[in-house]
Amino acid sequence: MPWWPLWGAQRSRLRGRGTDTLTGSSVVSLMGTAVGSVVEVVPRAEVPAQRVPDCLARPVTMARVRSALDRLEIRYLTDGDGSLLAMWERHAVLFALEGPDDEILVMRGRPHGTVTPDWADRAYRVVNEWNHTRRFCKAYIGDPTERGMLPIYAEIQVPLLSGVHDPLLDEMLDCAAAVTSAFVDWLYDEGGLL
Repeated sequence: MPWWPLWGAQRSRLRGRGTDTLTGSSVVSLMGTAVGSVVEVVPRAEVPAQRVPDCLARPVTMARVRSALDRLEIRYLTDGDGSLLAMWERHAVLFALEGPDDEILVMRGRPHGTVTPDWADRAYRVVNEWNHTRRFCKAYIGDPTERGMLPIYAEIQVPLLSGVHDPLLDEMLDCAAAVTSAFVDWLYDEGGLL
């Protein structure tokens, strides 16, 4: 018996159905119910054919990230660690691989502008507001710079130990670039922080 009652049309839809095609015997599924002395059954669902992937997932590497940025026409610089830095007018985005096996794709954006230490409370409130109302790019306040200013970051980390295919990699990098731009615009406009 299911834990929910079957009503009217649901009962009549199920009445008299269900034979096992292999044995020809009646099949009683978990959805079957007893109404009076009649047992109602639901036929087994067919397993859908598996879709053949159009691309194969491959391990993520910095060479693949570079190729994806090239396809997206995002210009970048390479730092001494092999990470990639894309720069825009008001912010930059770092693309790096981290983790014990370089399996975590990190996309970390940072506005060029920083916050003075006396605005620290406001900065935390603004960053928390972003985090509570947005799904991607979790924002945080970084450690003070050499001049004592507070940098602001927005970051997406995606574990890719099982690999990724090129169209999905492109989509993730494009998403990070777009959402980081939106974050920086928000900091200057609605956030009123920079």
